[in-house]
Amino acid sequence: MIVRYEQTPIMHRIVESNGILHVGGVLADDLNGASMGAQTRQICTKLDTLLAGAGSDKSKLISATIFITDMGLKAEMNEAWTSWLDPQDLPARATIGVSDLGKDVLIEIVVTAAR
Repeated sequence: MIVRYEQTPIMHRIVESNGILHVGGVLADDLNGASMGAQTRQICTKLDTLLAGAGSDKSKLISATIFITDMGLKAEMNEAWTSWLDPQDLPARATIGVSDLGKDVLIEIVVTAAR
């Protein structure tokens, strides 16, 4: 059975299949001059809300793919990311450098989680 949550004009924010939540790319809302750390913290807050709406939470993260536009800012992103998660709940993760995510967007995060 497939369950879809929060439809947008181009996708559903989350698609659930067999108890696994696939969360589409999440961006920060306040991009105006926001640092990598600030955008990462905003995304983590949004993930808390999205996961809760689907009956899950950050302790059930399975994997994360993080797209960033400047690998020189990876340490700043890592600091915000690891301060959000408990060390025993860190998901499998990849960080990928990309050339462009849109105007003022420094980071986009895609996650999977158990329900």
